Amino acid sequence: MIHSHALVDSSAQVADDVTIGPFSVIGADVEIGAGTVIESHVVINGPTKIGKDNHIFQFASVGERPQDLKYNNEVTQLVIGDRNKIREYATLHRGTVDDEGLTTVGNDNLFMISSHVAHDCRIGNNVIMANSASLAGHVEVGDYAILGGFTTVHQFTRIGAHCFTGFASAIDRDVLPFFTVAGNRARAFAINKEGLKRRGYSVEAIRVQDSG
Repeated sequence: MIHSHALVDSSAQVADDVTIGPFSVIGADVEIGAGTVIESHVVINGPTKIGKDNHIFQFASVGERPQDLKYNNEVTQLVIGDRNKIREYATLHRGTVDDEGLTTVGNDNLFMISSHVAHDCRIGNNVIMANSASLAGHVEVGDYAILGGFTTVHQFTRIGAHCFTGFASAIDRDVLPFFTVAGNRARAFAINKEGLKRRGYSVEAIRVQDSG
């Protein structure tokens, strides 16, 4: 399942059924769980732990050292859960010792083309980051949040669960759960009613959130 033109470090722990395409590079201290598919020309550096049934597309960069100028080659980590899709040119970086030394990604997330997760971010489950959405360091993103294309999020910001950000939103403060925000700088417009309907919230529950 590992292409003859892939380079896999001898210290990497790769489950037997993992697929690794040609010209991908799997570095030292990388762990890849069962059922994961890695297309061609992917670079994964460690320490990085990747769970089961993920799909990483060509030209993604996963587990690279952070872009923080204070980073001095300390041992830090990226941990990714299960069933995530990481599309072309997406970048996910390890943590820094200024925080807990850890960047975490939950389960069932979609990182579209050229999206970026910086050092020390915390991503929940079922999150969608559309094309070129970018998180600065230390950002927290709650479950089921959707970040529209070209959304940019300032460092140390918290994005609430079930919220939606419009195209090219510039976010420099916390976003409350369930809200729709848009603009530069982003401001709240309404409860994310459509998203809540899709996730099975009752009309009454949505009405309570909307009136609160």
